[in-house]
Amino acid sequence: MGPTLQLGMTGRKCHHCKQWVEKGAAHDCWTTTESALTRDLSDDLRDAYERLRETVVEFGEQRIYASHKSIMFSRNACYFFVRPKKSALEIVFFLGRALKAPQVRKVVAASQVKRAHIVHVRHRDEVEAPITDWLREAYEVSATLSGRTGRKIAK
Repeated sequence: MGPTLQLGMTGRKCHHCKQWVEKGAAHDCWTTTESALTRDLSDDLRDAYERLRETVVEFGEQRIYASHKSIMFSRNACYFFVRPKKSALEIVFFLGRALKAPQVRKVVAASQVKRAHIVHVRHRDEVEAPITDWLREAYEVSATLSGRTGRKIAK
């Protein structure tokens, strides 16, 4: 016997969020807000995030926005992002070199020149050097690593 057709079931299941979306209905599970991503954090994680945000805003002009499950920090290109998790803030920042340090859980090649560094922060007191130094370096080298120096390229 083949699959059964259920009457009145017109739509689809979103492969990202697994939510049922009626045919013709607007659906954008990728759009979220910074406050929605940090709303359910513990007090310690919320304090850590606030300190992290306050620290990096002092680096200079940048764009901060939420996308799917992450909060992105970008100049011309994203130089780091935060994934709020239940027990930690997962911070991923991009440098042109691989770091070896106890705070760095993993380093992954993000491109030929970029290395993504993964760090977990659980408390406000962890948002200090060397993590803040690495984030400043990521901010400063982001245009160079992404190839976006702000110059117009002739066509």
